[in-house]
Amino acid sequence: MHRVGSAANNGNSNRPRKEKRLTYVLSDANDRKQHCAGLNCLAVLQSSASDGCNYLFTGSRDGTLKRWALGKDAATCSATFESHVDWVNDTVIAGGNTLVSCSSDTTLKTWNCLSDGTCTRTLRQHSDYVTCLAAAEKNTNWVASGGLGGEVFIWDIEAAVTPLSKSSDVMEDDCSIGINGSANPLTISSLRTVSSNNSINASTTQCHGYVPITAKGHKESVYALAMNDNGTLLVSGGTEKVLRVWDPRTGSKTMKLRGHIDNTRALLLDSTGRYCLSGSSDSMIRLWDLGQQRCVHSYAVHTDSVWALASTPTFGHVYSGGRDLSLYLTDLTTRESILLCKKEHPILQLALDDDSIWVATTDSSFHRWPAEGQNPQKVFQRGGSFLAGNLSFSRARVCLEGTAPAPVYKEPIFTIPGTPAIVQHEILNNRRDVLTKDTAGSVKLWDIIKGIVIEDYGQVSFDEKKEQLFEMVSIPSWFTLDARLGSFSVHLDTPQCFSAEMYSADLNITGKSEDDKVNLGRETLKGLLAHWMTKRRQRLGLQTPANGNALSRKDTTPRSLAHSRIEVDGNALNDSTVYPPFELSTVSPPSIITEGSQGGPWRKKITELDGIEDEKDFPWWVLDCVLNNQLPSRENTKCSFYLHPCEGSAVQILTQGKLSAPRILRTQKVINYVKEKMVLDKPIDNLNTVGTFAPGIGGQLQHSAVGDGSFRSGLKPRQKLRPSVEILCNNQVLSPDMSLATVRAYIWKKPEDLVLNYRVIQGCRLVSVFQVESSCLL
Repeated sequence: MHRVGSAANNGNSNRPRKEKRLTYVLSDANDRKQHCAGLNCLAVLQSSASDGCNYLFTGSRDGTLKRWALGKDAATCSATFESHVDWVNDTVIAGGNTLVSCSSDTTLKTWNCLSDGTCTRTLRQHSDYVTCLAAAEKNTNWVASGGLGGEVFIWDIEAAVTPLSKSSDVMEDDCSIGINGSANPLTISSLRTVSSNNSINASTTQCHGYVPITAKGHKESVYALAMNDNGTLLVSGGTEKVLRVWDPRTGSKTMKLRGHIDNTRALLLDSTGRYCLSGSSDSMIRLWDLGQQRCVHSYAVHTDSVWALASTPTFGHVYSGGRDLSLYLTDLTTRESILLCKKEHPILQLALDDDSIWVATTDSSFHRWPAEGQNPQKVFQRGGSFLAGNLSFSRARVCLEGTAPAPVYKEPIFTIPGTPAIVQHEILNNRRDVLTKDTAGSVKLWDIIKGIVIEDYGQVSFDEKKEQLFEMVSIPSWFTLDARLGSFSVHLDTPQCFSAEMYSADLNITGKSEDDKVNLGRETLKGLLAHWMTKRRQRLGLQTPANGNALSRKDTTPRSLAHSRIEVDGNALNDSTVYPPFELSTVSPPSIITEGSQGGPWRKKITELDGIEDEKDFPWWVLDCVLNNQLPSRENTKCSFYLHPCEGSAVQILTQGKLSAPRILRTQKVINYVKEKMVLDKPIDNLNTVGTFAPGIGGQLQHSAVGDGSFRSGLKPRQKLRPSVEILCNNQVLSPDMSLATVRAYIWKKPEDLVLNYRVIQGCRLVSVFQVESSCLL
């Protein structure tokens, strides 16, 4: 699991500081209104008006939430809520119009349900992934959150999202908890903790602001929460195999319930708080009477882990799903159970919507199935039900005996399709293209610099296509990527992201010399932040430089140069132009995930950046690159090699000095170098010259003669011949387009300095005039 950003140095530590990264997330142009990873959560917002529109909110492993306007036989995506930087794990509706979500990025976020998708507040209190939420329907302000850190917090959402008074603004820089659409970061001052005697203490930190209540007692991860309608009772469960019951108003623990023999994964409370349903990885569903503090019924319906529960309004029937791909309806009184449908993917969450039920799975598509939620007895009248046992192995035994029930429904009412998630990828040798395979078996070729799909090959062999696309080329790894969010997350870390260069001619960039070197990392950053630069210049107005290019160093507050060696990229000085190969898609623009000096990680579409972001929001090295044309010092950009005549060649060499050139230098340049240093066979008895090479391979040899001058006057430039020369390595003739790095990686294959040989394949007898112990090809 990737975590975006990294912690800063602590105190006066001398350990090297790992700089914060910048990540951009790519998406296919066709999936702007579709999820591209499994759905972890669902929430239905019923309209208060008789003719109003109901909405479904979905949270996905792609890190986004979406709002769907529901029709009778269709659903339309009306907004995307994008701010989380990792999986969205759960979502609830509080206060009628506030959507609350939690994520593996350790945060909770609040949104206006009917907004355009702007995050109103980011709440940071958990120390690890936040896995579950619970809300009180009648006490509309209360929301509880639990996570892998064993923490359970109870939030008053109305108080938590209220803007802070100006008296706390001075503390904002130290206590900001995120970038969001309101541009008013919330600050958290202290954390009320529950001690062993269940009394609440306050430990104040340096900030002042809203403080959630803490229900302290879990020693391990929390996976499930449930709260009654009035917000007077909270139940939690996780990996400790027990249920804990709390008073959410104080955070005090009231009871502990034992019965499950594995993790608790789902919980439900009835409206009064008298009864509780729990689903577990032990495959059992249990009904608890909290008044009696005991389990009154257990239901062996599933053959594997139970991950999702939903009850009818009367709490008389329960819908359940889980790892066995099955959706069951069970009568809690008669113990009668029936298989509603069989899925292709594990079921993660359920949401009742009148007489139908929404089912979220590990797939990016989700479905609406008939449920008869108002009168579930209609389903049992169709036949095929069975009596649920009370031992966990009973249903498994029935399945093994071949008497598994047939599902009532074969097809859903309708399906909201998603984009197939990427499940396999391979970075090609050119370090620009990536071959992928998705859950539908489709193989595609991506250009990660432009952020688009170059070619869709359909359902073909991934390995065979990878072999077909193989290129003998060596370019340093300048990025890393993963498909954890269902699509590509491309990670740029300094200084590695600046290690790859190419000639402008190889990138088909017009208007530049073909020998100009283009830094792939720098140009990619320019493309990503082009919209931000435009917005920034508009905001600065008269402060924008007259040349309209790079902003002055005074415009930023870059990190002290004492922390790192910095070099100016001379090729890019005052050049803010985004070249065509680095222009990103405007149809489906990527999102940026990064972190500055304050506020924690954040995520936005590149077209939604408004130009006010600065060093508090971006890593210092990104701003230094984009605004000041400065790159961190890079290593291993040169390749050392020896150049010798082939054995038996008529050409003689006078010295055997080591040469040095950029890794991307093409063999053709070495050929030109050899040609420039060869002249017709002339008397050389009196030759006493010292040669130095002018910058640039193929440059003219400059002479400083101390002999009789016969060499300078004996041969005119027009008398020089241009012989045909071949360069060899390990007795293999090299292609003129092959770079030194490629030769070293695929032909030489040794740790020692590269050795190249040259030979003349036509022309008259020639003599080499190499006379330098060590030369550098620039």
